[in-house]
Amino acid sequence: MTLSPAFDRRRILQAGAALAAVAAAPMARAAPSGQDNAFRTTLDAFADEIVRMSPEQATSLGIDKGRYAALKSQLSDLSPTGDAEWAAQVRSMRRRLSAVDRASLSEADRIRYDTVLYAADRGIEGAGFSYGGGAGAGFSGGAAPYVISQQNGAVTSVPEFLDSQHQVRDAADAEAYLARVSAFARQLNEETAHIRADAGRGVVPPDFIAATTLGQLQGFRATPAGQQRLVTSLASRAQKAGIAGDWTARCTKLVESEVYPALDRQIAAFSAATAHASHTAGLQRLPHGDAFYAWALRLGTTTTQSPAEVHKIGLEQNRAIQDRIDGLLKKQGLTQGTVGERVQALNKDPRFLYPNTDAGRAQLIAYLNDCIARIRPILPQVSHLGLKADVMVKRVPPDIQDGAALGYMNFAALDGSRPAIYYVNLKSTSLWPKYQLPTLTAHEGIPGHTWQGAYLAEHHAEIPLITSLMGFNAFVEGWALYSEQLVDEHGLYAEDPFGQIGYLQAQQFRACRLVADTGLHSMGWSREQTVAFLSEQTGKGADAMTSETDRYCVAPGQACGYKTGHNEILRLREKARTALGPRFDLGGFDDAVVKTGGVPLTVLATAIDAYIADVKRG
Repeated sequence: MTLSPAFDRRRILQAGAALAAVAAAPMARAAPSGQDNAFRTTLDAFADEIVRMSPEQATSLGIDKGRYAALKSQLSDLSPTGDAEWAAQVRSMRRRLSAVDRASLSEADRIRYDTVLYAADRGIEGAGFSYGGGAGAGFSGGAAPYVISQQNGAVTSVPEFLDSQHQVRDAADAEAYLARVSAFARQLNEETAHIRADAGRGVVPPDFIAATTLGQLQGFRATPAGQQRLVTSLASRAQKAGIAGDWTARCTKLVESEVYPALDRQIAAFSAATAHASHTAGLQRLPHGDAFYAWALRLGTTTTQSPAEVHKIGLEQNRAIQDRIDGLLKKQGLTQGTVGERVQALNKDPRFLYPNTDAGRAQLIAYLNDCIARIRPILPQVSHLGLKADVMVKRVPPDIQDGAALGYMNFAALDGSRPAIYYVNLKSTSLWPKYQLPTLTAHEGIPGHTWQGAYLAEHHAEIPLITSLMGFNAFVEGWALYSEQLVDEHGLYAEDPFGQIGYLQAQQFRACRLVADTGLHSMGWSREQTVAFLSEQTGKGADAMTSETDRYCVAPGQACGYKTGHNEILRLREKARTALGPRFDLGGFDDAVVKTGGVPLTVLATAIDAYIADVKRG
């Protein structure tokens, strides 16, 4: 799992809105100095500029009102002009930061400074590539080499965004929705121009990615306009709100006259561009592919670890976790075969499978809600924040499930208008055996992504807006993976040995991701080799691991953030425990991490050093 599945600049509307940057740090007690006030004015200016380039952000964050009301009818500019604006933006931010006297700032604002500087620097690096995430990737937290893929692009994101995040409460909201449907067609045209330009540079996805993506585009196009979720969502919500007007007819006309012609052009361009696509999975076949991957891996991990170092760490941790799983399996009488083979047998065990029917899917979602209820009593032991952390569990929409991640999260709106949404991919219920679901819930729900996002939403009045306009993959996913460990440490699986096996399998899987991602993009691994490695080592099914491998192909480096972030949080926890001795408090440490809001791992180390010093001062 992950946060919302798109990670390139063009989908910053979802990834960036779900991610966050540095927030009010725990060690800042004094009133802001004149320098701090001036710096925060600069941060506010940065936020204003970014929101106006990313209108979807305003909606995702629940701030598309007041001075940002006009943004509710807009979508981001994906054209070369939009790319140039982002490049100019990150360079301008970097120049303005260089004029700030960092040493004069409070400890908290030095952390903010370092965080924004890191994002700007990574964006400047991204602007040097002629393809991929571009300058905005430093803020969205990940790179995407292909303008569209099975999990990336307007078709996979805009209908879901409009359905789940664009509020329809009055006629103005409905009109803004229609304006965005028209803007959806514009984005398709802008993507099509990028597809053609990238193809001219030799940048096209592998043939298997192209086939899945083309199938999704064609499937969307084959749906009668009046049956599109784009139309039915608006019509049903307008009717529920009692908004007069024939919204079905008006939206259907836009889909037929603007969206579908633009989609036809995109399908034709993408088909032509990928007609002779290579089967090579990794980035090494692209122009400057090794340099692009080095940048992507740095974005994904917020470290300078080399692919070889990341690969080695993954292999070592995979072996260590497998040994723990082996011991638990043997206690359950499962002794024959490799760890992977024994876990594969669990995945087929009827005790752990829901019927692959609508009723079975409903039972599975009900169990996820039950898992949330069982975890809530643990929260006071791991945090003193007392957050509400409301969350809604939903199935991944069937029209995007083929290319979607197996589970992901959209954070709550800052204004409380929408809770966090925890999505689970139920293309087949066999993707999620029951014994794996408590751990998925700890990751996507509480105390994972939902909890981290709840801090930002429930304390948004105290936190600069820039905090919710940046994303650092290794922090966000590292925290969620650490959360899986927290619930294990506090007894969630005390009477559920198979649940604990599921937890360790999830940890092992993230170690294997370090191996798979670097194998694909740095060591020449094929798609087939990667799927086989993941299936053999983790025991997860080939279909699920094919979906995962394809995800790594189009979001290089992102899969390495989970275990890298988890490893660093554990290292810092032990550092704090050793330094503080009997004064160490787990909830205090966890809150210090969450209160950063989400920072590069190098900056997290600085924040925890400050936390340790603050506790020592009393």
